[in-house]
Amino acid sequence: MQGQAQQQAYDRGITIFSPDGRLYQVEYAREAVKRGTASIGVRTADGVVLAADKQSRSPLMEPESVEKLHKVDDHIGIASAGHVADARQLIDFARRQAQVNRLRYGEAMGIETLTKTVTDHIQQYTQVGGARPFGVALIIGGVEDGEPRLFETDPSGTPYEWKALSIGANRTDVREYLEEGYDEELSLDAGIELALGALAETGDDDEGLTPQGVGLATIDADDPEYHDHDAASVEGYLDEFDLLASGDEAGSDDGGDDQSGEQ
Repeated sequence: MQGQAQQQAYDRGITIFSPDGRLYQVEYAREAVKRGTASIGVRTADGVVLAADKQSRSPLMEPESVEKLHKVDDHIGIASAGHVADARQLIDFARRQAQVNRLRYGEAMGIETLTKTVTDHIQQYTQVGGARPFGVALIIGGVEDGEPRLFETDPSGTPYEWKALSIGANRTDVREYLEEGYDEELSLDAGIELALGALAETGDDDEGLTPQGVGLATIDADDPEYHDHDAASVEGYLDEFDLLASGDEAGSDDGGDDQSGEQ
């Protein structure tokens, strides 16, 4: 019984390392990310593609209220997976930092600089008593000096740079799909096809994707402006790439999300 009590103490305290050097609360935060629906980022030679599974839990829910893709600055976008409330806090923090940089230095904030500023903020919540880690992962993509950049933030506060990645549900399967289909010379349209095809891999069936259940945003390297694609544009891409679901009821199921705030 005493051994179990000691184990529970490591489990409850974010500031206490276990004997094998683990912070259990950070690992639990990663599990919260895995419960969220998938978000995907692809870096191409022509820009960055962000895609997200936005399927709602009920046909009564307005699709626009499911927030997975966010504009942070004119040249930066963020996709999230995990607790929605945690994601909103970090995205608001990132927006403030981008605005402060423009006011202070008169120039746009670098993608890597913003990512490390956000992850420094995340890391503080892994060593402060009375707080918990953020239960969300972010994909931060954008164009810096004409060069597309793509980063991931982890609940531990560690930044990673990627060519293509997935966060949220079915990450391993989606990563294998991205590894097979990725090429560094991809065009922006080819990157969209790869991202949407990877998103289709997260489904439990082969019915395809619905325009209302998919979020898509791009940032072109030639004109670094965040562009959020509407449902009509997404439907055109899904039809072109033969990923469009057949029938009107394809996207009206539960969508795999529960009521605990993961998305």
